[in-house]
Amino acid sequence: MPSYVMVEKCDGCKGQDKTACMYICPNDLMVLDKERMKAYNRDPQMCWECACCVKICPQQAMDLRGYADFIPMGASATPLRGSQDIMWTVKFRDGSIKRFKFPTRTTPEGTADPTGGFSTHDDLNSIALATEPASLGLSEVPTPKK
Repeated sequence: MPSYVMVEKCDGCKGQDKTACMYICPNDLMVLDKERMKAYNRDPQMCWECACCVKICPQQAMDLRGYADFIPMGASATPLRGSQDIMWTVKFRDGSIKRFKFPTRTTPEGTADPTGGFSTHDDLNSIALATEPASLGLSEVPTPKK
């Protein structure tokens, strides 16, 4: 579901050097056309489909092209980002609507522990990831027998 910009809604984040979608895109795909002051996805085929740009857009000018099995023929899934949460509005083909609300954070900003509280190691020759084997609940990482 690559993202795209609805140009009639996009205001280029009011002429700033970097738009919200440019700031949030993990693959640096969003670009601001400075002549038109409209953002666009420079390579939709490379889109990770993370929907970060759709969720952060202050003008709700971003949307996703839905896959037929997820958003078939006339259905839609639209996020609305608030200061504390994201409200997803899902419209089904039969016209029924469901809304789901999820918090944007579960911890105060700056307090998330990237290791999840597990100890880490720096052995680059190990087959274990940084927090393994503890994060797997094992005493050691299983290895293939030779």
